[in-house]
Amino acid sequence: ILLILGFFSTLAVIALIAVAVTQNQPLPKNIKYGIVLDAGSSHTNLYVYEWPAEKENDTGVVKQVEVCKVEGPGISGYSHATEKAGPSLAQCLQQAKEVIPSAQHKETPVYLGATAGMRLLRLQNESAADKVLSSVGNTLRSAPFNFQGARIITGQEEGAYGWITINYLLGNFKQVSGWKKLLHSLKSLSETSGALDLGGASTQITFVSKDLTSESPENQLYFRLYGKDYQVYTHSFLCYGKDQALQQKLARDLQAIWIVFYFQTVENSTLPDPCFHKGYERTINISDFFKNPCTSGKEKQLPFSQLYIKGEGDYQKCRENIQQLFNKSNCSYSSCSFNGIYLPPLQGDFGAFSAFYFVMNFLNLTSEPNPLALNKVTSTIESFCARPWQEVKTAYHHIKEKYLSEYCFSGAYILSLLENGYEFTENNWQMIHFLGKIGSSDAGWTLGYMLNLTNMIPAEEPAGPPLSHGSYVGLMVLCSLVLVSVLLFAWLLFHKPKCLQKGIV
Repeated sequence: ILLILGFFSTLAVIALIAVAVTQNQPLPKNIKYGIVLDAGSSHTNLYVYEWPAEKENDTGVVKQVEVCKVEGPGISGYSHATEKAGPSLAQCLQQAKEVIPSAQHKETPVYLGATAGMRLLRLQNESAADKVLSSVGNTLRSAPFNFQGARIITGQEEGAYGWITINYLLGNFKQVSGWKKLLHSLKSLSETSGALDLGGASTQITFVSKDLTSESPENQLYFRLYGKDYQVYTHSFLCYGKDQALQQKLARDLQAIWIVFYFQTVENSTLPDPCFHKGYERTINISDFFKNPCTSGKEKQLPFSQLYIKGEGDYQKCRENIQQLFNKSNCSYSSCSFNGIYLPPLQGDFGAFSAFYFVMNFLNLTSEPNPLALNKVTSTIESFCARPWQEVKTAYHHIKEKYLSEYCFSGAYILSLLENGYEFTENNWQMIHFLGKIGSSDAGWTLGYMLNLTNMIPAEEPAGPPLSHGSYVGLMVLCSLVLVSVLLFAWLLFHKPKCLQKGIV
């Protein structure tokens, strides 16, 4: 009888396990997609994201599956041919059509966010900015996707969405379920990373600060994400992206030599520049130079039409030159970054992405597992700036000359911005982590933008089962094995086999 009971008990356990596994088997994946175009000052990138539809109100499930760099300038570069702005996106939209299943094209949202390049164009020529947005809007409407709008986002939005993106990808928002919640709840609620973003026309700093005061409410944002409250400091500096910072520096240089050449009747002039490699030369048309809103206030009536830049390759002089861009003399708050802008004390780690990462990665300063010391970073950039232009050009022949020629300035500018602007020092430099990708997704504002517009991160924690599918099945199997073991032991105890009985005798 016991043997029969054991057999049927074992059969019941096997059936129990089979039912549990079958009943809780995840359903076939129903993937949803979203598209965001980052229309920056120098270029436009198209990103395709995907996530399981059954978890669209949970976190930690969205991932980047495609990125396409649009050929040509950023959309703000089409101010004199606005009708060409939209068609420039066609190739990348075609690439998105190939990645996303055709049956889901109509339900896939597509967003375009334009950043500082378009902010500047709107200041310079609002009509041209509107026409550019209209052109890209028409192209996106004609695509088979669900067009959700093309607009110029504010600098504050850009900073906030970048902060959301990196903390989402780093897992700093609550993204766990089941028994892991207990372990996760032991972490501090304030364990988020700050975000440092550097583009061509603007730069943003965003972080959670315990010492945030009410001194400058325009630099504060409040988020409730996944059941937690976050008080975030953010500020965007227009005209302090690396490209516009170079323009500002050159405009200051022109001011400095204006007096020298004021009484001379010459057609051109030469400007020695320590931020370019020795042997490098560049020509600037003065008439084009001061059309930019970042430099228009520094315009002078110069006696020459062109400026010839000759590189000197002197890092120390370059830093001294750049530091003049940061006005540290005027601060009406308890503490400031530069130009009289409030900045609370820096706290926690910071993820530095976009041009911060691209420049540092080119200089081979991101390959170490731990951040390099500030003096090591400084000496590396100084050594690079000292290399003759011909040597640099030969060593990096695969890189476009315009980009290659500006890495010395960009490296020096990044250090000036972080040290002189935001006051990172040797003591807290290692709080900065230069990020290109986090997992399979690019660090940047686009993912945070889409998460916000699609309400992918709820304000409150979504309800869910106490155990995940894997934990549930594992527990069922464990209990079943224990049950079988108990039954087998009982059978052996009450009905000893003959071999055991002989052993006892």
